[in-house]
Amino acid sequence: MGVTKRIQLTASLPQAHRQVLALHSTVEAAAADAGLDPRLVELVKIRASQLNGCAFCVDAHTRDARELGESERRIYLLNAWRETKLYTEQERAALALTEAMTMLPRDQDVPDDVYDQVTAVFTEQQYVALAWAATVINTWNRLGVTSRKPLPGEAA
Repeated sequence: MGVTKRIQLTASLPQAHRQVLALHSTVEAAAADAGLDPRLVELVKIRASQLNGCAFCVDAHTRDARELGESERRIYLLNAWRETKLYTEQERAALALTEAMTMLPRDQDVPDDVYDQVTAVFTEQQYVALAWAATVINTWNRLGVTSRKPLPGEAA
């Protein structure tokens, strides 16, 4: 895996790429307007990217999280977030929602207990921004994985 050179989908259809970038910007602004901690949003992006196996996005968002002050320890343990007390109630709810939304093709549901957990600790505006953030990163992941987007510094 990873040997066959792939067509880079974002470069091959720049109009669509610009529209996904615009959607990304809209969702980032909505998250900020809702008062979501940018580090929480980065954790959502990292976790979805881990589940989807998108090396490009994991790399990008772990660097972004570190620039925002996120600890390396919490980033390293993100794939085992349920097994540690390092994450807040809000972070746990956001990660549960992210996982449920990311695993929709397999599970075909966001369980009521996850929805209830998220809406108990976030406002409606925050919930909407989180759900859209998970949607957008899943879109980027699918483009990156399908294209086998190389990491910065890697040969294309």
